[in-house]
Parts: sequence; C-alpha cells; structure tokens
Amino acid sequence: MNPSTAQAEVIVDELVRNGVRQVVLSPGSRNAPLSYALHKADHAGRLRLHVRIDERSAGFLALGLAARSQSPVAVACTSGTAATNLHPAVSEAFHSGVPLIVLTADRPPELRAAGANQTIDQHGMFGSEVRLFDELAVAEDRPGQNAYWRSQVCRAWHAAQGEVRGGPVHLNLPFREPLVPSGDADWSEPLDGRPDGARWTELAGSGRVPSALSRVRARHGLVLAADSGVGGAGEWGERSGWPVLSEVGAVGVPGSAVISTGMWLLGLPEFVQQHRPEQVLCVGRPTVFRQVQRLLADTGVEVLLAHGGADWPAPAHNLREVADTFGPTAPADPDWLTGWQQADQKASAALHGALDLERWPNGPAVARSVVDAMPEHALLVLGSSNPTRDVALAARQRPDVVVHRNRGVAGIDGTVSTAIGAAIAHGRPAYALLGDLTFLHDSNGLVLGPYEQRPDLTIVVLNDDGGGIFSLLEQGGPEHSESFERIFGTPHGTDLGQLCAAHGVEHELVRQQSEFVEALRWRPGLRVIEVRAERSALRSVHERLQTAVRSALLG
Repeated sequence: MNPSTAQAEVIVDELVRNGVRQVVLSPGSRNAPLSYALHKADHAGRLRLHVRIDERSAGFLALGLAARSQSPVAVACTSGTAATNLHPAVSEAFHSGVPLIVLTADRPPELRAAGANQTIDQHGMFGSEVRLFDELAVAEDRPGQNAYWRSQVCRAWHAAQGEVRGGPVHLNLPFREPLVPSGDADWSEPLDGRPDGARWTELAGSGRVPSALSRVRARHGLVLAADSGVGGAGEWGERSGWPVLSEVGAVGVPGSAVISTGMWLLGLPEFVQQHRPEQVLCVGRPTVFRQVQRLLADTGVEVLLAHGGADWPAPAHNLREVADTFGPTAPADPDWLTGWQQADQKASAALHGALDLERWPNGPAVARSVVDAMPEHALLVLGSSNPTRDVALAARQRPDVVVHRNRGVAGIDGTVSTAIGAAIAHGRPAYALLGDLTFLHDSNGLVLGPYEQRPDLTIVVLNDDGGGIFSLLEQGGPEHSESFERIFGTPHGTDLGQLCAAHGVEHELVRQQSEFVEALRWRPGLRVIEVRAERSALRSVHERLQTAVRSALLG
C-alpha cells in the first residue's frame, strides 16, 4: 500500500470512530487519496458522502449539515484556490459555533519549493478563525505513523466539538504521489484502530461545571433571544415574568412570554421610555436590528449575556456578567409582563390589519404566508438581509418551527447549500426564504449529480430584481436616488425559471396570493417558488406598517 492511500484510509476510519457520519467532498487530483477512502467508507455504509464540484458550495453544505445536527461534519478539497473557497464557510462556522472539520489536500514541501501547479501557502490559511490548525507530516511507510495520524484526528474532532460550543478546525494534508490505490495491503505496521470501533484517544470530562448567571435580580427585565436556536429562553422568561423578544419574532421560540411584535415595539422610542427594563438578558449574539443595539447601549440598563464558549460577544461593550446558562429565575412582577403582552396584542392587530391592506406581494406578507403554511416541526432557513427581518416583523407565532440563519458573519454566501445541508440533516419538511441576490449568489448549490442525496426542501425566492435591503437603509433615501439603482439596487434581470431548468430543479412562478398559498402546501423534493415584487415600493410599505403600529400604541 502506498503511503498516501494508507494515511487517507486511516484518517477516514478515525473520523468515523469519532462519530463523523457526514462528509462533503469536492474532488481534485491532489486529494484523490481522500476521495477513494471516502468513497470506500460510503460504500460500506460507514458514512454518508456528498460530492460537490464547487468548494464554496461544498463548505456551506457541510455547514448546514453540522449546524442542524450539532455534530462535526468534514469537508474535503484539493489544493490551491480550491481551499481558499472554503474560507467563507469557515468564517461563518467560527462565528456561529458550528463544528466543522476542514481537510485540505496539499503538495509535499519539495513541490511547494518548486512552484508546482495549484500550489499556494496553505499553512494557517484560515488565520484565527479555526479552533485548531495542524499540518500532518508527509506519510511514510514506517512504524508509528498509524498512532500519529489517529491521534491528530482525535485532537481535531475534540477541538471542533468543543467543551461548550463547537467551531471549525483545519487539517492540511500534504500527499506525495502515487495518489491512487496500488492494490496491495502491505505496510510496516498494523493500521487498525482501537478494538470495538473505539476512538484512538478519549478525552475525559474536564470536570468543568457550566457557569450560571448570578446577577439576575430585576423585577422589570427583558429576555432578548438573538436566535430561536437558544433553547429554554422562552420558558425561562415565562417563569421569570420577563417579556421575551426574539430576532426571529415569535417563530421557533416557545412560551407565553414571547412578544411577537418585539422589534416593532423596540423601534418606538416613546414606548421604550415608558417600558424601560432594568436588566436585559441577552441569549446569543444579536446582529440584525439597530433598535436592539440602542437598547443594549443604554448605560442605565444592565446587560447580562448567556453564551457558551470563550469567544463571547460584547454588545455595545456594556456587559455586566457572562455565563453559560440563565441561572435562577428573576423575582416576578406580573404587571410588567402583562403590560408588554397587552402592547403586543395591540401592535399585532394593527400590524396585520395594515399588512392585509397592502398590495401583494411584499416581503412582510410573503414571510407571513411562508411561516403560516409550514407543517409542524418544519425547518425554516432564512437568508440574510430582508428575509430574516421580514419574518421577525410580520410572522405570526409558530413555536414549533425550527429556524436556522447564517448569522455568524451574516453573509449571503452559500445560503442555498446551507439550506440543502440543513434540510438533509433535519429529515423533516424544510423551507428556505431567500432574496434573489442570495439565491443567485449560490446558484451552484443547485448542482446535484445523479448520485447525490436530494433534500426535501422548498425554496421561496422573493425576487425584486436587486438589493432590496438597501431600500430600507440610508442609501435608499430620496436624496440618493440618482446613484442608488446602479451601485446599490444592482438589478440583474436573471430569469430564475431558466436557471432552475438548467439545473433540473422544479420551478414555479406565482403571481397571485391565492396561487402562492396553494404552492406552499408541503410536498417532498427540491423545488423553487418564485414571487416577483416591486423593490421601489418596499420603503413605503415599511413606513406604513410602522405608522399603523405607532398609532395603535401611542395614538
């Protein structure tokens, strides 16, 4: 057996022993040893292999699989720029705490010095955005190699899994030719792992007791759930008598204390002044709404953070305490929570009444319909920019829905692939709500070969022919209208139906609201529902909705 084949087969075997069950592969010449070893393990039923030709899409597919399963997923690619295309997914995994094992093939040192083809400096190429980097020595047929390879795989797996919070790790693997199996099994030592399928190195419990917040004391407090993935926030708020506001509204957050119109309420300075909390318990990392950042920057509000891992964020640099868990419940004031709930009822009635009067389609109405139509326990993957805001602002309460957002660095990179990976790992009905630019940015995610697993995923694309989010920001003001369309609106005119047809993906263009509701009915398979909207109307729609909420609460 040649050294590269031996090393690759041992690495794959030890990954499986450590619990890796999903691997994404972008094939190339230099990572051929890994490709053969992964195919062999897939054929034996030891893991599920997903093959993608675009490394950026491959990285985000792995990220979606890992985020939904919360178990390390490996992604393997060849050398050179192939490896650099994984960087966006690595960044997202690092900042969102997703366990990812990146395996990049490389040339051995003598070929790097010779300026060989497809060769760049891959040593530490992802910088500080990995929990661990290691470059394995070039494989040699001599005793001790098996233990070394297996030990380093275990080290990588444990680093990716993390004590409290996961993250990406990077193993750089320089393979020397020959790169294909030679057909013989001769080797200088046994290449077996531990008996009974055990991992090579077990990391015993560190004895670390999760820390709990100790300063929860206010009768008038708020829970700010930065994502629906933070388990227990809704229930804790219900027990404590604290309103629970989420950056995904009332979707995926259970509990009677959840305030569905929380982001609208925080956007009214007069209301916030009258309902100013003494403490805010922030769970996770808030990233979307400016009104949230204003609240957390209020020096008269004490901010507590429940966040696992050492890389905790510091919203407005105003944190009083950080811990892994919420800790004991706060002293309850029923009138405090009741006041928020009553405001929520008024705001919700005004919001949905005003939204019903708006011309269809628009982003908030589309988001509301998508959430309403989802079966129980379905997965909803939200694109960055407007879709995540539209759900937070307009969706009705759905505590049973599971939400995933790439909010680690909040890019639009790879969202189609993330949704496909998350849908496969979810194993139940799944939807994604994306803008047209997000969809186009990862249209390669639709490239699924005949041997690849296809997800049960309905992708809803709100197509307003460009960057709708900028219409709601300062750039969208009338004083910037002369330059807006070319440098921020960025119309593209792409026919999404023809794009889907080229990839063999079912596509449906809906023009009426009744058609849309019917199209949203769940059915298995991968399909795209396109809704075309006028971007020019977006700003005024939001202004009218805000006016309706303001009038209902403040008169």
